Formats: sequence, structure tokens, C-alpha cells
Amino acid sequence: MVMEIKLKHVSADYRVGPMRSPLILNNVDLQIKTGSLTAVVGHTGSGKSSLLKTMNGLLMPKEGNVYIGPYEINQKINKKELKKIRQVVGMVFQFPESQLFAETVEKDICFGPLNFGVSLSEAKKIASEVIELVGLDQSILSKSPHALSGGQKRRVAIAGILAMKPDILVLDEPGAGLDPEGKKEIMNLILRQNEEFNITTILVTHDMEDLARYMKDVIVMDKGKIVYHDSVRKLFENPKLVSDWNLDFPEARKLQLKIEQEFQIRFPSIALTEEELANSLIEVGLI
Repeated sequence: MVMEIKLKHVSADYRVGPMRSPLILNNVDLQIKTGSLTAVVGHTGSGKSSLLKTMNGLLMPKEGNVYIGPYEINQKINKKELKKIRQVVGMVFQFPESQLFAETVEKDICFGPLNFGVSLSEAKKIASEVIELVGLDQSILSKSPHALSGGQKRRVAIAGILAMKPDILVLDEPGAGLDPEGKKEIMNLILRQNEEFNITTILVTHDMEDLARYMKDVIVMDKGKIVYHDSVRKLFENPKLVSDWNLDFPEARKLQLKIEQEFQIRFPSIALTEEELANSLIEVGLI
């Protein structure tokens, strides 16, 4: 299904009880194509998580409109339409394993489909399918989610979202708190879902290594505005942009810039990973 995301002149305030952050999103225009793989980066308070929340109606626009395929999110939207959108847009929060609550993994995964009107037998069938999609054994379905490792819990939480068969997947820091191997497994899982099922994927990250290795496009946010939306490679080609927005380079790119400066040479292409850097060093005759 074509599920392009569009934001037109979207502004939003963020409220938690009496606390209010005005214009956490400030006149945002954005278009994300179906099947794309996009990261959202920026310093704390720039509006990254808020941008994701507008995409499934958790944060309503104060001004402007959000379009999710044929659906429109604005202040006049009714609960029925909002429920449809939340089935289309699966959202994985930061540390989603903290939201696991059921007695078994199977019951936890079944909760979403049952909430959207699927029969119990069909929900169990879906749970059986998605647990394999996230690389876990069927035997885990009968276990308590609280008895699992951190990486397994994260996979179960993602399985619960995939069980609702979303066309769009938004994730807030999916690798947060995991060890390097666990983070690698989760990022590869997300990449695989995007490639195999054409799920439009948007994720917030602060990790420039993950950005460089896994992501195709990147949105940079600053003070509630989108200041850059283009390919990851083009961003890291431009040291001034990276500096202006207080971002960092992946380690391979840092080392490349240092070598270029020290030896007064220019590599034929930018290196975003260790593998690309090794190939570039061979090309310029340094190894």
C-alpha cells in the first residue's frame, strides 16, 4: 500500500500536566516516501521524538496537517479515524520492553491484534509468525516476557508492533541500552523488515555509527525545525553542516578527514564504515 507521509506547516506544543514546551515543532514541512529508511537526529529538545509522535496522533498538531497515506491528522480528527491510523503506523517507544505486561510473550503479542478486532485464533497465528520474523524461537511464546534478556525483550516488543501489520514503523532510539551485539541484531532486524516488506521506517537515533552503517536518509532537527533532509552520505560529505548542527562524524569518517589533512590528499569517496575506509586507503596507496 502507498503510505507516503506528509507534514504541511505543522506546529505543535508539548504538554505534560502543567508543564508546557511551546513550539516543540515549528512550521514543519516534510515528505517521506513509501518504503524509505530514514533516521531523525538532533540535539536534546530539538523535536525528534515529537516529530515521530505526530505521525500516529500521539501529539496533535496545533497548526497544520499530517497526512498518512489517505488519512489526515488534525485537531478535528475523530477517535475512529485515529484508531485506523494507529494500526497503520506502528510506534516502538524508547525502552519498549518496559511496556511488556502480560503473563506470556504470546499474550503480549496478541494484545494489539485483539484490540483491533482480530479473533483469538488468528491473533495466536500472527504471534507465531512474527516471533520468527524477529528471530526468536516458538518456545519463547509460552515464557514470561520478564524472564527474557534485554535483547529478547526488545525483539518481543517489536514483534508486538509487527503483529498489527503496520505499513509504517516509527522507532524512538531502538538500540538504546543494548550492548553492541544486541544493538547490531536490532538494527539488522529493522533493516530486514524495511527491505523485505517495504515498511516505511523512521527512527530516532543519536548514534552516528548506526546512522552511517544502516540508514539511507536523514532528517536533522534543530529548535523544532527540519534543517536538513537528504541522504546520510551527503550530510557527512559536508563538515560545515555537521559542525553547524552540533553533530558528530562516525569514527571512520573522522579518521579519513584526519588522514586527508595530515597527508594533504583527497580520498576518491567518503568513508562511513571501517570497510569503506580500508578500501579507500588501498585506493590511495596508503596500505
